Amino acid sequence: MKPIKNFYLSFTLTARFYILMGVVVFLFILSFIFSSFSDLPYFAFGILISILLLDTFILFRKNNINAERILGPRLSNGDDNPVYIWVQNNYPFAVSVNVLDELPIQFQIRDFSYKLNLKPLEKQNLDYYIKPVKRGIYAFGDLRIFVSSAIKLVERRYSFNAEKEVAVYPSYLQMRRYELMAISNKLTEIGVKKIRKIGNSSEFEQIKNYVVGDDYRHINWKATARKGDLMLNNYIDEKSQHIYCIIDKSRNMQSPFEGLSLLDYAINATLALSNIALLKEDKAGIISMAEKEGALVLSDRKPAHITKILEVLYKEKTRYLELNSEQLYITIRKKIKQRSLLVFFTNFESLSAMRRQLPYLKKIARFHLLLVVFFENTEITNSLNLETKNTQDVYFKTIAEQFVNEKRQIVKELNQHGITSILTTPQNLTVNSINAYLRLKSSQKL
Repeated sequence: MKPIKNFYLSFTLTARFYILMGVVVFLFILSFIFSSFSDLPYFAFGILISILLLDTFILFRKNNINAERILGPRLSNGDDNPVYIWVQNNYPFAVSVNVLDELPIQFQIRDFSYKLNLKPLEKQNLDYYIKPVKRGIYAFGDLRIFVSSAIKLVERRYSFNAEKEVAVYPSYLQMRRYELMAISNKLTEIGVKKIRKIGNSSEFEQIKNYVVGDDYRHINWKATARKGDLMLNNYIDEKSQHIYCIIDKSRNMQSPFEGLSLLDYAINATLALSNIALLKEDKAGIISMAEKEGALVLSDRKPAHITKILEVLYKEKTRYLELNSEQLYITIRKKIKQRSLLVFFTNFESLSAMRRQLPYLKKIARFHLLLVVFFENTEITNSLNLETKNTQDVYFKTIAEQFVNEKRQIVKELNQHGITSILTTPQNLTVNSINAYLRLKSSQKL
């Protein structure tokens, strides 16, 4: 019974068969009207059934299709992740193949397919990209292959057990991209500015080739004359400084932008910034906070420390309550004993919301170098450029201007109290955060 059931589940008649069957039915109708057509419908029907049986026989005689999905052990949140599929035709004739991949339910895609034409014994590889926008477990289903011969009356379905659960982590692809740029001294190519060092208190390290963005005042003219290329005195930055990324995971960070929540943007930036800090031989740590204390990773620079940070960030979720600024201050005072750079990722929607947290931010800034990073609402900012056509448009534009001006006022008020701040768009968060870290580090304020 099982072979019969398997045959029934994998056997499909194509649209071509139904069209030809419709022609046969039409011939039967004509045979009732015209006696000269009495034998033709039976002859056509017999030929159609014979070809159908032949097509079924050559497709179902053996299992002649192999396929596999190749997927990494984890996916990177907010990035295009490659998925590879290979399909091999073991039939002695050419076939048409329709590849259906069962994507995780989070993507809400039910008709994802690729069509291929495979020659005898040919193997083809195809790839596509998926972009998850939420962290968590993504479950892939089976891989379905529909095969038809040149006759195209029958389609055979092959099902390959490709079920796999893959975890979506914070954007480690972005982290690696910044890491490679930092190692090759090409961070300027992706927007990270070359920061001029203040003074000469750093220790001399080596003479190196000049690259665009280096401080020309450090050019070693004697070495340049000998070498024939511009050579530069390179100085070692201060090391083993403590860098903490503080992530607000209250409801203010749930707002979406291009699919990702502000919390996920902050988490991705935290991972990249922590890795850059470790490459600069500083010590990186993280704190998350909502209405109560969340994750805490004390600053360190061990080789496996970035993996520990990645695992902790993967588990972070939005809390739908207000941020407890008092608890944040208590946690910092208890857990962080050394003066540190604290990069606080949060979101102020109004001036009054910032002022509720300001007393605690001022207390934190007394003991640490505090950098507050919050988000610009790009939809509101873009609405300022829209043409006003009626009274309602004027009203909305006026309200938008008030929101934009209030965000700028937040920056000014924080600066007045000695708190450095960044107002940034979500897509530029990582670059602006790294720039601020390098600027503060070079200024030797820490």
